[in-house]
Amino acid sequence: MISKRTFYCSILITASFGLFVAFSPSSNLNFHQADIVSESLNYNFVVKDFTNPNENKGFPFLENSYLAFKEALAFKESQGKYNSVNTLGYLGKFQFGVSTLELLGIYNPEGFLTNPPLQEKAFLANTRRNKWVLRRDIKRFVGKKINGTEVTESGILASAHLAGPGNVKRYLRSFGAVGFTDAYGTGIPYYMRKFSGFDTSFVTPHKKPNPNLL
Repeated sequence: MISKRTFYCSILITASFGLFVAFSPSSNLNFHQADIVSESLNYNFVVKDFTNPNENKGFPFLENSYLAFKEALAFKESQGKYNSVNTLGYLGKFQFGVSTLELLGIYNPEGFLTNPPLQEKAFLANTRRNKWVLRRDIKRFVGKKINGTEVTESGILASAHLAGPGNVKRYLRSFGAVGFTDAYGTGIPYYMRKFSGFDTSFVTPHKKPNPNLL
């Protein structure tokens, strides 16, 4: 007969091994993305914090892919909630303004709020448009430092989502002298730093993308 101490130790070792296997960074997990046309995708997860990409702790993070970029930005905007409406009337998972939706050919804000696939397509379409507007600035400024932060393509695109591509263009071309701050006090330098280093090469620039055709 084994002692109680030996029995409890064996349970602890077994449980610890199970947790190690379940949460190992190299483990393949089935991640159902309802917002990407309900496809089931397999990804290798590493643990990072959505609120600080430089810290290896917190939320599950999909390396530095476009999907990681999109979900990190959505988490900052609305905690990833499709039905979110903020105090200024910005809508959905990515907090679109009505004027931006109309620019993308979306004229039913109420319907947009209850249509997750359209929200995902609108984000990609808007990011493609922003990349087209800022294409020359991306070539010119990526790799340079402004206000102590290295400029990256993903930082530029995230900042364009926050402030609009025109404001980002002015920020870059003035080397940070002309800034932008939204109604909640968030500025371009913060987004430029927070969302730096993601791989957004998946996003192809387009002058007039149509979300309904994506």
